[in-house]
This record gives sequence, C-alpha cells and structure tokens, in this order.
Amino acid sequence: MKTFKILFLLTLFFNLKINAQPFTLKSMGKAKPFSLKIYYGTKGKGAFVQYKNQKGIIPLIIKKYHVDKSGREEGQPDFTSYVWDEIIDGKINGTYYLTEGLRDLFEIKYIRKKDNRTFKFEEDRSEKFDGISKFLLHDVMIDYNIFYDNRLKFIYPDKQIANVELADVDSPDFSRHAIIDDYNFDGFDDISFSIPDAGMGVYRTFTVFLFDPKNRKFKELKEPDFGKSKCECFCDLKLDKTKKIISSECRGGARWWRDFYQYKNGNLVWMSSKQVNE
Repeated sequence: MKTFKILFLLTLFFNLKINAQPFTLKSMGKAKPFSLKIYYGTKGKGAFVQYKNQKGIIPLIIKKYHVDKSGREEGQPDFTSYVWDEIIDGKINGTYYLTEGLRDLFEIKYIRKKDNRTFKFEEDRSEKFDGISKFLLHDVMIDYNIFYDNRLKFIYPDKQIANVELADVDSPDFSRHAIIDDYNFDGFDDISFSIPDAGMGVYRTFTVFLFDPKNRKFKELKEPDFGKSKCECFCDLKLDKTKKIISSECRGGARWWRDFYQYKNGNLVWMSSKQVNE
C-alpha cells in the first residue's frame, strides 16, 4: 500500500505538469484566428474562459462530466470529457466541449447558440506556463500558484481582496493541488489546497476554505482538536456525503491510520480512528 501511494502521488504530479491549468486554445480553420484560455477545476467546476486581449471573463457552468475508463484493461489512460454552458448576462450564449487525455486535449469546440455555428480549437502549447491557476466559484475569483509561491487570493465581486498565505513546502519538487467539493455538506461547494507532507511525501496535507452563503465569503476551516486523533493534520481527506463524515489518513510510525470526524455545532469533532491494513 505504501508503494502504491508513492506511485500514485508521482503519477498525479506528472499528470499535473503535463496538463497544467489553464489551457490555451487557438481556433482552427478561420480567416481571422483567435485564442482563449480556459480555466476549470474538479469535475469541471469553477470554470471560465478569457479571450486573448480581453480583460473580461465569461463564466462557464458545467453541464456534463464523464470519465471513460474503458481502456484501463489494455493499459490505456482515462479520457475525461466536459461540456459547459457559456453564460452571458445570465443567459446561455453557447456551449464548450473538451476531452482531456493523459497528455493531450481532443474534440475541442464551441457551438454558438444563436446560429448553431461550430468553432473548433486545438491546444496552443507555445505559451510557457507561469504556475498561476484560477477558478470562478460563487462569483468569487480564486487565484493561486501551483508551483512557485504560497500566495492565495479571493477576489470578490465588490472588488474586495482577501490575501492568504498557504502552508510552505520544503520540497523542491512539489505541486499544489486544488479540489472543489462540499467540505461541510451544506450544498455549497468549497475549496481545498493540498501539498505533500513534510516527511516522505507519501500523503498530502490539506487546507480547506468553506464558502459561507450568507456573507458570500470564504473562510478557512478550523482544524479540530487532534488530542485523540492518530493524524495531527488534515491528511488525504475523503468525504462520505451520505453519512456526512470526513476522514483523514496518514502514516504514524510504521502504520497507516484513518481518523473520522463529524460536524457538531459547526465544528469538526473527532469520532474514531482505525488502522488501515496495508
């Protein structure tokens, strides 16, 4: 199990370096070529596009998300397909389609709603990736760096900016992963950022920011009391949305452990721990 975890994390890092967000797309077969950048997160959420030489952005709402795993038995990678509706002035203006493989993008197109005209794209790899990634979540622009620094910005619709310093990384070879999910089971997506642990890098430590639908702001999730926990961190977090349980998994000594937490009065509380069999 330990070897599997190491290989799994290395695979994630490799894939992220190849398919680093955002993707730059350029039009195909048009007299006046144009290009854009498309940003998206977990399962296509938090997406938007920005056309070259344009300051404004266009929000995208994920319409369909599908992972094709049929080639695994033959040693082929998964293919992930996305379909987004383009939203302008609160209305659907068109639809974007994109399929992502291990190293390449396929079947990239945009269909304009008013005349059903199709625009085809290909990936433009001529631009060097600067490490900056962004998401648009609940109308909040989330700006962070995957590789080079610890800065994080929440840019709100009223132009207020919340600057956050994420946890430092002591490894020269790392990547910061972002996951969009509902970490407090209230029906609103939140966001987490993870980095390799400070030891051997066999698991990842998480920082979670919850979205408050009342004030429309993000706030860091307070860590629980780790007094009874086997893992003194948010590690390799997993969500059980049916039971509304968050689990945290780490290695302590020669053993792997998993802690279970639930919310009580808005705070995470330890429930139990168990050893994970290798």
